Amino acid sequence: MDEDRLGKIKGDNGAEERKQMGKRYEKLFFEETAQEKTEKFYTRVITGDILAPVCEKVSGYKKRECFKILEKYLRSDVFGRVCVLSGLRRTGKTTLIFQAIAGLPKDKTVYIKVMRNDTMDNLNRDLKKLSELEYKYVFIDEITLLEDFIDSASLLSDIYAMLGMKIVLSGTDSLGFTLAETAELYDRSVTIHTTFIPFREYSRLLGIHDIDEYIRYGGTFRVGETDFDDPELMDEGISFRDDETTRRYIDTAVARNIQHSLACCRYGTYFRHLVDLYEAGELTGAVNRIIEDMNHRFLLSVLTRDFKSHDLGSAAQIERKRAALEGRVSILDEIDREAVTRKLMEILDIRNQAGMTVPITQEHVFEIKEYLSLLELIINIPAEGIGTKAPIENIVFTQPGMRYCQAQALVFSLMQDEMFKKYPAFQRKQISDRILEEVRGRMMEEIVLLETVKILPGHKKAFKLFFAAGEFDMVVADTEDVSCEIFEIKHTNRIFPNQYRHLTDEEKCNQVIHEYGPILSKTVLYRGQDMEESGIHYRNVEKYLEALKKVDKK
Repeated sequence: MDEDRLGKIKGDNGAEERKQMGKRYEKLFFEETAQEKTEKFYTRVITGDILAPVCEKVSGYKKRECFKILEKYLRSDVFGRVCVLSGLRRTGKTTLIFQAIAGLPKDKTVYIKVMRNDTMDNLNRDLKKLSELEYKYVFIDEITLLEDFIDSASLLSDIYAMLGMKIVLSGTDSLGFTLAETAELYDRSVTIHTTFIPFREYSRLLGIHDIDEYIRYGGTFRVGETDFDDPELMDEGISFRDDETTRRYIDTAVARNIQHSLACCRYGTYFRHLVDLYEAGELTGAVNRIIEDMNHRFLLSVLTRDFKSHDLGSAAQIERKRAALEGRVSILDEIDREAVTRKLMEILDIRNQAGMTVPITQEHVFEIKEYLSLLELIINIPAEGIGTKAPIENIVFTQPGMRYCQAQALVFSLMQDEMFKKYPAFQRKQISDRILEEVRGRMMEEIVLLETVKILPGHKKAFKLFFAAGEFDMVVADTEDVSCEIFEIKHTNRIFPNQYRHLTDEEKCNQVIHEYGPILSKTVLYRGQDMEESGIHYRNVEKYLEALKKVDKK
């Protein structure tokens, strides 16, 4: 995001107005009142031994990687900064809080659960009392529910944190934290992002080592925060169990996040072009439709690249061999693939148009995608092309279950079309399975690329590389050593020479050497065992992802 665009999101600093607000809260803090120092609090404050049972409840959960950052903040001697736990629903924020509280002295620790009817004035009164009672560790959950939090957040860092309090903030409206950090909490916060849960963490915490399970349900935890979060969502179990729960998650965790944060920030002036949708009460629906549209376009690209192709890749080869062993003809050899693909794409376009009840402009799309990026729900990992100057947009979802579940629901609904009902049931099932196999393959490519990008140091970059004909699924280039590694990513557990034909294409390799330096290794990431074949390294994709180690960017 360039500086001009970011500047628009930050908006006017409103320095004078915040200065006056800060003085008002300073007066409230330092002013002596006639109120006696009692244990009465204005917000939902939990202290002492009452915290023990809740901490015990999370004692059996393993800790996220980011817990070390939280622990370092709590143990440090630096004052004047708050710690922000920022992330979408069900990504472990509240569990992190109680895991941290478990290791702190209970007589110095307090947990505050903000409710919708609370105010910043009442929170300020309680913090003042807690300071007088010499509490040191203060955890404030759901603080973004306070309407004036974004515009008055500096009270926490400039007064209470400066007095020695360690203040940890958490809330489901993570965009509100982002907006506060660009203004009120600028350079006065330690931020811990929880939205992105890499496969290695998902695998370690939940004991799930299957990439397909991560594709289906990845992005949120089934256990952990659901025990303490919104009671309305406690009965959901898995957030991406089906299309209905996925849509509900998008509504509650993403769309309303954006709407609430923008409405509470600078009296709604950050809405920009989205104000018309907001005033019509249709902003949440618009966000949902744009996410669906991105997933529809993703599925269209799968059909265009894979299902339409005469070279159907390793999955098709496996299907043909299986059909031969079973004494039947492969569905892929029976159907008119071109006609099926055209029909699927036609239905997708109709669905997209039918869902657009609100006129959404390109400005709306651009701004919503910016906010989705700030929420870390989507990341653009630009692809590169040999002989092209401009990078190619390549949007990846950080919560794979959200993308896969919507794609799955869409494919199942497509199979109900009258044209497809003409095929026997087993053939319809095979068409559906074939498409979903390709979807999982494409998503596995995205996951590998995203998680590789996340751990690389500053002098390395990972990207998809396009040629005039063909592509490398991933290139990892080292700008210091001027060298690279090239990868193909295959959603199969079998080996076929056709899988690595691009890696052994002399012309393509020479172009890569010219552009990025010597090729140090050629690897196929797949779901089978580690081995070598004709000078090509085959590596198990789950082991590859679990072995990735996060390093600091230079």
